[in-house]
Amino acid sequence: MTPSKPPHSNSPRDLRGRSDQGEMSAAAGSVRIIAGKWRGTRLPVAAVNGLRPSSDRVRETLFNWLQFEIQGLRVLDAFAGTGALGFEAASRGAADVLLIESDPRACAALQASSARLGAERVAVLQADVLSWLSAHPEQQFDLAFVDPPFTAGLHGRTLLALLAHMSSNSWIYVELPVTDAVPSLPGWVCHREGTTRDVRYVLFKRLGSSA
Repeated sequence: MTPSKPPHSNSPRDLRGRSDQGEMSAAAGSVRIIAGKWRGTRLPVAAVNGLRPSSDRVRETLFNWLQFEIQGLRVLDAFAGTGALGFEAASRGAADVLLIESDPRACAALQASSARLGAERVAVLQADVLSWLSAHPEQQFDLAFVDPPFTAGLHGRTLLALLAHMSSNSWIYVELPVTDAVPSLPGWVCHREGTTRDVRYVLFKRLGSSA
């Protein structure tokens, strides 16, 4: 995250404090799609200060949790970064995926990846997530990935803004510092939770969802 950006900016994910950077292949400038039709495909890590892709280990765990749910879902990757979460969902059968990223260089890399993959069901948008959600109240999703910069104070506001955009049978995935408590979402339950040395990752299920 660049210091010049305001606290509400949808800036790239923060690398500081992470111990699992080797798993991310960030040093090599790419992350890989783990499974599905694009299995093994590398996604570039744009040269953006603070870009923090979710690690292979965390993503593999997450998609193991969702393996019987992902097919046909409408997905939002709210702080897309490299697109590792959103492209993984599309690779595994999500119906439509929206990647939102505010940084122009990261967004250009996402657009290039989408074109290279021929990802017709993946849309890439350069925007501030909170502003976009406010301007598009009609948009509904079945699964949302929420992994903003850890130091930006965006978790709570993003989750609150998302609630009205989630379908009746939906999921929200959150990554946050391991020292933070699991957020409380009215009408939702913590379906699965895991930790690494520095990261807590949580999958929420809307009450009444069948799973």
